[in-house]
Amino acid sequence: MLAEKRILLIIGGGIAAYKVLDLVRRLRERGARVRPVMTAAAKEFVTPLSVGALCADHVFTDLFDRHAEQDVGHIRLARETDLIVVAPATADLMAKLAQGLANDLASAVLLATTAPVLMAPAMNPRMWAHPATRRNHAQLQADGVTFVGPNTGEMAEAGEAGTGRMAEPMDIVEAIAARLAGGPLAGRHVLVTSGPTHEPIDPVRYIANRSSGAQGTALAAALRDLGARVTFVTGPAEVPAPAGVAVQRVETAVEMLAAVEAALPADAAVFAAAVADWRVANAAARKMKKDGSGRAPALEFAENPDILARVAQMRKGRPALVVGFAAETDDVIAHASAKLARKGCDWIVANDVSPATGIMGGAENAVTILSPDGAEAWPRLPKDEVARRLAAKIAAVLGAGK
Repeated sequence: MLAEKRILLIIGGGIAAYKVLDLVRRLRERGARVRPVMTAAAKEFVTPLSVGALCADHVFTDLFDRHAEQDVGHIRLARETDLIVVAPATADLMAKLAQGLANDLASAVLLATTAPVLMAPAMNPRMWAHPATRRNHAQLQADGVTFVGPNTGEMAEAGEAGTGRMAEPMDIVEAIAARLAGGPLAGRHVLVTSGPTHEPIDPVRYIANRSSGAQGTALAAALRDLGARVTFVTGPAEVPAPAGVAVQRVETAVEMLAAVEAALPADAAVFAAAVADWRVANAAARKMKKDGSGRAPALEFAENPDILARVAQMRKGRPALVVGFAAETDDVIAHASAKLARKGCDWIVANDVSPATGIMGGAENAVTILSPDGAEAWPRLPKDEVARRLAAKIAAVLGAGK
């Protein structure tokens, strides 16, 4: 898939730049042609000599290189490529592209290109969480930029941990392959929610459910493989998010709603998350303790927002296809049919999650697709296969111009 593909690699200035050497090696092993652009800060972490030797190409570094710019070099770089990859994508590079700045070679190329752009962010967790970076991230997604990572873990700075690590080289390779694959959903934006939500009782306890997030994760990967730009909003799932999708991690239903609204507009929205129906109205600020009376504390509940219904019933900007999930333990088809009518969505994917089935948290699923046109029952299948079939069904509907 990557043989003879032209990849323009923009290397940003961060400690994660050392991983780019391995990324280049793996891309070259797969036959890709890698042309490197380095920012001034990137040269403080890896040398142009190392990068050029691995790429077997000239390293471009200066917007005002008289020799390179004789034929408008930055425009040529922007056009003579199948994909631009920014790794590490620093907060500075993200901000420049989001705001349309072009004061160095890397930012000028990004602003001048019509090729797809894939960014692999890497920065301190506080920088990633800063409202300015979150705004820039959302803007870039809206502009069609695809993201891989960042991952969560230990940072280069001693004692620092959180979300901000650059994705591993093979994850970036997979994301590159997916971005170049094209497919029936190329140019389409699909929103997928997945996993459970955790609704706090106090700082150490929460209300949750047994969802692993496996089905939603598999579906996001299947849609990605068909060429879609996928925004993946996930609660605290047991399975890792797939590479090559834009990941938004949330804890609560209220946070999930905000992330969904921020991700719109979309061509299709698939709500596979097992969102808690209720939350504690006033979660305790401190750990609740037994008082020796033997009486359990009285918890007052408030209803969580109905994310599926809100999106399905939007009057303006509604996705062309809205798909909900119904996990039931009895009268599956009857309950799912009522949900389809009540929510106003296009399809409901219904399944039986009673304990005897082993489906919730398991590796297989047996679903029935309900729509106003009727019911379509599928046999019990691995969740990856369910995801592929559902993604193909979504692609067929979007391709028909629903």
